[in-house]
Amino acid sequence: MKTIDIGILGLGTVGSGVVKILQDNAQKITDITGCKLNVKTVVVRDVTAKRNVDLTGIELTDDFTKLVTDDDIKIVVEVMGTVETARSYIKQLLNAKKHVVTANKDLIAQHGPELSELAKQNHCDLFYEASVAGGIPILRTIVNSFAADQVESVLGIVNGTTNFILTQMTQNGLSYAQALKLAQEKGFAEADPTNDVKGKDAAYKMIILTQFAFGKDITVDDVKLEGIDGVQLADINEAAQLGYTIKLLGIAKLIDDKLDVSVGPVLVPSSRPLAAIQNENNAVLVTGKAVGETMFYGPGAGELPTANSVLSDIIAVTKDIVLETTGSRFNGYVKNVALAPASDVIYPYYLSLVLPDKPGQMLKLTEIMAKQKASFNVIKQTGESQGTARISLVTHTMTEAQLNAIKAELKEMPEMQLLAAYKVLEG
Repeated sequence: MKTIDIGILGLGTVGSGVVKILQDNAQKITDITGCKLNVKTVVVRDVTAKRNVDLTGIELTDDFTKLVTDDDIKIVVEVMGTVETARSYIKQLLNAKKHVVTANKDLIAQHGPELSELAKQNHCDLFYEASVAGGIPILRTIVNSFAADQVESVLGIVNGTTNFILTQMTQNGLSYAQALKLAQEKGFAEADPTNDVKGKDAAYKMIILTQFAFGKDITVDDVKLEGIDGVQLADINEAAQLGYTIKLLGIAKLIDDKLDVSVGPVLVPSSRPLAAIQNENNAVLVTGKAVGETMFYGPGAGELPTANSVLSDIIAVTKDIVLETTGSRFNGYVKNVALAPASDVIYPYYLSLVLPDKPGQMLKLTEIMAKQKASFNVIKQTGESQGTARISLVTHTMTEAQLNAIKAELKEMPEMQLLAAYKVLEG
């Protein structure tokens, strides 16, 4: 029986999970692939650190070159994090004819096309299923199950930290600061949660999903980005009274054959399944022209769920080695799609504002809206202290360009404070 040796870069949460699953499910993996998979070498920064995984028979080293120079190692798993260091290591590995599996979304979002081309030149596989939505096999599903369909939109909850925070605010009435602190205590948020709460982590995942679904390489500058750090408990409560739940959604959709990609808080009708996705879980909705809307749900992070996605890539590489079919791109779909202008992007919007509690203020707001040919669908006022009133409203559908013009006019009105302007997902 053929034995395929594996090297691993990094032995944190995901790296340890990969070793555990390979050990626990060795016989099943052998039955499926016809090969014995053996972890031979693991590269870490500190070889003296205590590990919570059995490393019997595995070489633990801080010398990366051992992975590059060992001809027996055919597959290397990169789960060390970082961007530039990981990029350098993976380039060396690919040039040494090693197949690479990574869970590094930041790296793939920024340098995926470059590394995929290098892998192809070296007839190597480069797979990264675990880079998006943890344990949900969404990338391979888009590649295989939607190969003959035209994807019209991909949207969903792709960051577990922000979903946990918003769930705690919605269900338990916690403030943003309280919910963030709880997420950090439970290990769902980093000590520095900036990338999560500012939406950058979700944006990186949407970059990868956009490439798979629409064949378009974009950068983070192409993603309209807003985080959850400005979401107030009052907006959560007002959305609930209107029949909505606020979620941080990544949305990539075709509009008249042009592409729009965004990440931000969105009001989701409480009747939709997406509104019921709680805490650290993720969900991705893919709408195809033929199949319609499908939803993929599961844990968005964690040792074993993410490691399971890594293992699916390892098994895919192993099958390619056996069949001698290595070197194909994970996703070969390429299409020249222009980005949609703001005048083509249409949604209802939720706005919340603080106005002076005196006559004529609602008239001024109405005039601003009317000037942009926008109108209210629902509007409500709640009392505020010190002579102000809080207004929340949902507009009829309008373009993003209209919204931008309204926001610009409100900026010129110092007595009016715009607190939130969020998309509303229609039912």
